[in-house]
Amino acid sequence: MPRRIGVEPNSGTESRRPWIAMGGLVLVLCALQLRLWSGEASWAEVAELQDRLELRRAEIVLLEQQNAALEAEVRVLKSGPASMEGRARNELGMIRRGETFFLVVPESTAASQDVRSE
Repeated sequence: MPRRIGVEPNSGTESRRPWIAMGGLVLVLCALQLRLWSGEASWAEVAELQDRLELRRAEIVLLEQQNAALEAEVRVLKSGPASMEGRARNELGMIRRGETFFLVVPESTAASQDVRSE
């Protein structure tokens, strides 16, 4: 059999190439798995962000309900002076000129205030 020049018989490099390629693929797979389970944009972080998103959506719904209630209140106050006057009387203690203000204190409250003053 003639011998080829420059090629060694059974050098072994051809049989190692698939193993080297396989090792490289395993390393790439491990790097991808590491990124998937830890670090930025991992499963844990995605789950946390989804929880925060649901919390924010619930807050938005609550704030929208509060805004709707405030808008309704503004509409009522703009409807006429009687509604503004009633609110001022109840919340701010407004009285008109010529009116007399009487403060009725329940007996239990008055008795507790007398005990504190002694």
